Amino acid sequence: MRTKKGTITSAKMTGTVSVTVESSVLHPIYKKRFKQSKKFLADTTGVTDLVAGDTVIITECRPISKNKYFRVTEVVERVPRVSDIKDEAGIDKLIHREKKGKDAKKEDSPVTK
Repeated sequence: MRTKKGTITSAKMTGTVSVTVESSVLHPIYKKRFKQSKKFLADTTGVTDLVAGDTVIITECRPISKNKYFRVTEVVERVPRVSDIKDEAGIDKLIHREKKGKDAKKEDSPVTK
């Protein structure tokens, strides 16, 4: 079974995601490496909450449809979700709080020219 590691580029279909897999190829004449990418459609049965940008591992399987012959087997890395960003907003509020006491007096005054 072939396995490939790629990034989800589209998760708008139901039960299917589009995964872009990049590979490095050596030019036969100039001997220079360059990146080449290919898109695969992969089935998502059993794996939930996939979003564009997630890094996944896809495995070859029997043909599921005309263009779909890979299945998502593992999620390697997830992109931050909206709920995670809301939690970070509270942390940012603590970090960038209003200065009080001696720190407030040391604040930079506007530069005059």
